[in-house]
Amino acid sequence: KGCAEKCYFGPRCRFLHDVGEYMAAKPADLGRSCVLFETFGYQNIVNADLAKQWEGKSLVRNNLSKDLQHQLRKRKFIFKKADEYLRALAKPHGDGGKGGKAKGCSTEEQEVSNCTTPQEGLGDSPECPVLPERGEDPKPDALQSPGPTGGEEASSVKTVGPVTDEDIVKLRSCEKKLEIQGKLYLAPLTTCGNLPFRRICKRFGADVTCGEMAVCTNLLQGQSSEWALLKRHHTEDIFGVQLEGAFPDTMTKCAELLNQTIEVDFVDINVGCPIDLVYKKGGGCALMTRSNKFEQIVRGMNSVLDVPLTVKIRTGVQEKINVAHKIIPKIREWGASMVTLHGRSREQRYTRSADWDYIAECAKIASPMPLFGNGDILSYEDANRAMQMGVSGIMIARQVPVGALIKPWLFTEIKEQRHWDISSSERFDILKDFTNYGLEHWGSDTQGVEKTRKFLLEWLSFLCRYIPVGLLEHLPQKINERPPYYMGRDYLETLMASQNVDDWIKI
Repeated sequence: KGCAEKCYFGPRCRFLHDVGEYMAAKPADLGRSCVLFETFGYQNIVNADLAKQWEGKSLVRNNLSKDLQHQLRKRKFIFKKADEYLRALAKPHGDGGKGGKAKGCSTEEQEVSNCTTPQEGLGDSPECPVLPERGEDPKPDALQSPGPTGGEEASSVKTVGPVTDEDIVKLRSCEKKLEIQGKLYLAPLTTCGNLPFRRICKRFGADVTCGEMAVCTNLLQGQSSEWALLKRHHTEDIFGVQLEGAFPDTMTKCAELLNQTIEVDFVDINVGCPIDLVYKKGGGCALMTRSNKFEQIVRGMNSVLDVPLTVKIRTGVQEKINVAHKIIPKIREWGASMVTLHGRSREQRYTRSADWDYIAECAKIASPMPLFGNGDILSYEDANRAMQMGVSGIMIARQVPVGALIKPWLFTEIKEQRHWDISSSERFDILKDFTNYGLEHWGSDTQGVEKTRKFLLEWLSFLCRYIPVGLLEHLPQKINERPPYYMGRDYLETLMASQNVDDWIKI
């Protein structure tokens, strides 16, 4: 109410401080109703009956709290397990090699040796108790937690429930199982794989979803924009996050951070990103050529995670030199629970056809570790042929010019084994649902509306490449076939097929 004089910038401030002046100058509201009010019953006025239904419920998980953000920015977050692994990594070994994991010694063997070596003085540590020898009765004092010493008083709060040994006995790699064989996996799609889009795909039958690629260093710095990529909707029953990084210290610390702070079913390492910005820093596809760093990252992340660790790779870096068949057995040995193979090299990017014969060869090599295939899945016939190659499942990604971004109803076609000649009105209803999901997720204020419009236009740049089934001369549509300009069966279908930005704005 006219408090501009209290602003630090005074009359030079570019923001309005008078609510009345803002209400008089603001543009008209979009539509006749508010999505948030109709869904949750809460805006500037409250629908008590509707708001009561959502009271105490959270639709989105994995939010970044201010306390955690402060700890990360002040570097006060404690990475206990990661620091232990990194110290062991830097410790020189007697074989004359560089610091790192000794050859022929598994992660479990190292953990046991570290916890049962009395010479290092760990026997008296409460974190690593000395177990009695076989045949001896355990001492009562050894099974009890140390009581208060000196003048300390015992706590009046008593523990209720079972006492677990998760802090002492770690899960082995074989115990971290990801049971998604035969399921449809929506790939982590940068920019377009946001939460509203995943809700659309989930509604059409996607079984497994994954968040957009998140940079580990940005997460460790507590950047809100990067943490927003980890948010999970309550309808995503099998959900994972994908991390990108080039060094074992940041990746291991980030894995421990996520293991303690968010709810996920698996963590994926992006070793398939082809863009130059990531590749030149040593991340993405570059890790396939840096086997030592790659091994340290996989072993380190696996040692601090309580959930399965997966890896997404390509066939190789150069176009005609495939190296995935050499790397996959190593990834299995390092402790990964699953591998996803994109049937193209880095140089191919998203051009050419995916090499499914090579994917089938790698699936045999990877056994018994599950391997998901990725590339050129446009119809249920393509999905059936892919499953006959011996893969454990298929990942459906952007697949330029087709895929989940072009046909989010592709999951329904695969499950129902049919071609869906979806009408323009049905496709328009999908866009309406995406808009409502976007306003619900990003907000219905000016900033939320602009962000929803931005991602809707990004998605429309892919949706316009879809060719209706009723207009095709032969089924199914092929990935390398680009149609000439055509007229749809109605005005809306023609508008949706346009690659003109002005037409996208009309939509």
